[in-house]
Amino acid sequence: MIKFKLRHAITIFIALFIMVFAVYVLLPNESRWFKPLLGLAFFIAVSQFWVDVMRDNKKNKELEEKFLEFVRAVSDGVKSGIPIPKAIIEIGGADYGALSPHVKKLMHQIEWGMPLREAFSRFAAGTKNKLIKRSMAIVVEAEQSGGHIDKVLSSVTDSVLQIKKIKEERRATIFSQIIQGYFIFIMFIAIMIVLQIYLLPQLMDVSGSVLVGVSSGYTSELDDTSVYPSAIDFSFIFVFLILIQGFFTGLMVGKFSEGSLKYGLKHSLLLMLIGYMAFTIAAGF
Repeated sequence: MIKFKLRHAITIFIALFIMVFAVYVLLPNESRWFKPLLGLAFFIAVSQFWVDVMRDNKKNKELEEKFLEFVRAVSDGVKSGIPIPKAIIEIGGADYGALSPHVKKLMHQIEWGMPLREAFSRFAAGTKNKLIKRSMAIVVEAEQSGGHIDKVLSSVTDSVLQIKKIKEERRATIFSQIIQGYFIFIMFIAIMIVLQIYLLPQLMDVSGSVLVGVSSGYTSELDDTSVYPSAIDFSFIFVFLILIQGFFTGLMVGKFSEGSLKYGLKHSLLLMLIGYMAFTIAAGF
């Protein structure tokens, strides 16, 4: 879960300042930059949360890579005849990147005499990584049942390596589909811009001419409000459609590429920002 920090508050304050400026300065002057500035303010407000999601994604990848190195080191130590606790203590000082704090904590807990099963469970829970939790649960069960722990560690190593390869293959396979999803969304934006700038004004001119021609013969019976229909703000509808399309396209891309909807939020935010800014700027001109 993302924790609210000072940098989040700072970006939200900056975004509020931009929104106030847009509402009290640009809106009264009917500036074309009013709507784009609102989109920029929203992006600034959520930018740090977006950065946190990307960092979390990167951290999880590093945890899985370093966990593979850690399990291999422990497995090699056990195969050479060293007990698991001693093998962990010996390799506890090595650099495992994002996993290092968890490995050192595990090493200290074992040195203090904590049961290996409990230490492993706390280690897995501390990483907050699903792959590590599942792998350590297998190791804990094997240690509890008195099985060949060296074989279990080797199996866990092979399993983690296989999962890593599958994820990399999935990213490589799905890359073309991600590009296709972005391309389709950009084409959707272009269609909305063409409708807003070129097609709708012409349709409104044609419909207005027809209504004027029809109403000229009934001026004694109908007033203006009964002849002309209420105006529809198509720009708002198009913006809403673009935001919906961008949000769900991003979720789909994240699900296909990373296997999780949570990591699709970064794509959703990027697509929504691109769509909103492109449409509002183009419509403003």
